[in-house]
Amino acid sequence: MSLPRIQDLRIRERFIERISHETPFYRLFDCLPEVAFFAKSRDFRLMCASQRFLERFGFREEAEVIGKDDFQLFPPRLAESFRRDDEEVFRTGESKRNIVELFFNEQGVPDWFITNKLPLRDRRGEVIGLMGISHTYEGRREVLHRDLQLDRAITYIREHFRSGVSVKELTHAVHLSARQLHRKFVEAFGMNPQTFIIKLRIQAACETLQRQDSQIGEVAQAFGFCSQSAFTQLFQKYIGLTPLKYQKSFQLKRSPR
Repeated sequence: MSLPRIQDLRIRERFIERISHETPFYRLFDCLPEVAFFAKSRDFRLMCASQRFLERFGFREEAEVIGKDDFQLFPPRLAESFRRDDEEVFRTGESKRNIVELFFNEQGVPDWFITNKLPLRDRRGEVIGLMGISHTYEGRREVLHRDLQLDRAITYIREHFRSGVSVKELTHAVHLSARQLHRKFVEAFGMNPQTFIIKLRIQAACETLQRQDSQIGEVAQAFGFCSQSAFTQLFQKYIGLTPLKYQKSFQLKRSPR
């Protein structure tokens, strides 16, 4: 296929310039109820949001979320994770795809969603923000034609992750080979099942460490880590801080100023 001619590119540029801001392309995402679209400015504030994004937080109008940042909408641990991803997009100018974020509902049951973020540039090529789409695993499951074996694997992980479920244990539970299980997880979440399980246990530990009375050794044991040192090593790998520093950061936030 030949490259577009310069004349065609100029025609496209003039066409885009004529489009009114009253006709935002992202409104097409309202036709995809399982997908939430958002765009942020360089200072991490929301500039655009699709209907699914609004509904997720109980808003009716887009104007209600404009100017808000993640710390005004999400628990601190999630907001901090989102901020790190945003900073990487701004720093590198590269997109981040298939980001798996894990969170826990009020019943303590884990759920997750998958996010893709791309940089937004001005006419000079400067990164002025980012745009992204996010959907829950339930939404991705429809795309995967409801893979029953993957569903069983996810259910098993939800029910047993605190005991440190192993990949070998998981393969027996869902009657798949390690290779088949690996392929299904990479296709669905962009990571192997072992990494998925570890991230889930680490994120659960994050929630627990935010409690004032939590002890690091007890948290490590509660979530199936073989030792406190192993827990500390993995925690720092995925969170960027030791459990102690993470815990102290929340104690400082709670202390009166």
